[in-house]
Amino acid sequence: MTEFPFGFGPSNPDDPDRDKKDPAEQGGGQQDPAEAFNQLGQMLSQLGQMLSQAGSSSGPVNYDLAKQIALQKLSGQPGFGPPADSVSAVNDAVHLAELWLDPATTLPAGATTSRSWTARDWVEHTLPTWQRLCDPVARRVSGAWVEALPAEAKQAAGPLLSMVGQMGGMAFGSQLGNALAQLASEVLTSTDIGLPLGPPNTAALVPANIEEFTKGLERPSSEVMVFLAAREAAHQRLFAHVPWLRHRLLATVEEFASGIRVDTSALEQLATQVDPANPASIEEAMRSGMLEPQTTPEQQAALARLETLLALVEGWVDVVVGDATAERLPGSDAMRETLRRRRASGGPAEQTFATLVGLELRPRRLRAAAALWRLVGDRHGLDVRDDVWAHPDLVPTAEDLDEPMDFADRLGKPDAEGNPIDDPIAAIERTEQAERTDRPNPTDSDDKDNPNDT
Repeated sequence: MTEFPFGFGPSNPDDPDRDKKDPAEQGGGQQDPAEAFNQLGQMLSQLGQMLSQAGSSSGPVNYDLAKQIALQKLSGQPGFGPPADSVSAVNDAVHLAELWLDPATTLPAGATTSRSWTARDWVEHTLPTWQRLCDPVARRVSGAWVEALPAEAKQAAGPLLSMVGQMGGMAFGSQLGNALAQLASEVLTSTDIGLPLGPPNTAALVPANIEEFTKGLERPSSEVMVFLAAREAAHQRLFAHVPWLRHRLLATVEEFASGIRVDTSALEQLATQVDPANPASIEEAMRSGMLEPQTTPEQQAALARLETLLALVEGWVDVVVGDATAERLPGSDAMRETLRRRRASGGPAEQTFATLVGLELRPRRLRAAAALWRLVGDRHGLDVRDDVWAHPDLVPTAEDLDEPMDFADRLGKPDAEGNPIDDPIAAIERTEQAERTDRPNPTDSDDKDNPNDT
């Protein structure tokens, strides 16, 4: 965890010289009184707008403000409703990708619609999922500040605490809005960072970002578009036909975020070190790291599960898309390697996510997972490989990624009754049926104990 979740960072990270600026130098000498009053009026007007927005938003994060900031930052990019030619290109690419994927997996098409999104569309359609991911972090962070207050201070503050909560929601909303704008300018598809952020059953691509991404690949733009459409369509097949997967991924992120703990003693120490008359001392204390949340053992376990599951998803998609495009797109292998490195190294998008939620969203073991899926498919066929997703208990673990041969061997060994485990779900059903058969029937027991029965 290399980034603090939002609320823990300095107030102005984009200005490296903010501590060196002299007010007189910024104003070029003595400021005109009329201009000073004008600026003061603008500041009060903006403060009034922010407070009115805070009053219209409930919860730990002001998502209305986040959306407004994100869309404002993206105002220079194309607005909602991309050009007709990009809509047609995305539809054609997704349709062709679906045809190519059919022989490469037993999972049927999962996307019922395809969409060409602008960066602003991406913000609009993914914000509901971000609300689910960010709320646990914001609640922990804002709650820690209140918990650190002495009882007398809480009682004296009274109604001011609600105002503090509103201001905290605005602060979190502002940081979320800036982060979403950064992400929206880089993502290529709705599943680009590994999580199902968009609406279900919707294959969405961002053509403007794909065009920028294509510049460094030396491949035709149409080829890159179809390849990324295949990845998006493969993700949608998995999320649509593995009902537990979407919930498990998002719930694991929530579990990690909910485990954030802030050392309240550090807050008390911070209060003794800060000089309210010296803003520089506040920022210096914030940058010192004393407010960095400590990773608990529960969080470490949740992070390990998340990284393994992400690696399995990305590894499966990598293998399926590779099989579907290898003989059809000359640059398929090169593009697969580029995307592997992009995900494994953690670009600006992953860093932004780390800033928001407090964890690095990287499938660190992508290559191992891809090798495991390839081995299972080659040894047992596509049916067995894809059936592994049918139940969460069947999915490989981190230990299985270390020993893929053992996992593949277990799928081929017979069960206790001598039946080969070539159908994982049938094996689970047989086990559950055996457990039900061995379990005593309460009704029969009651009948035996009833002396009135003859």
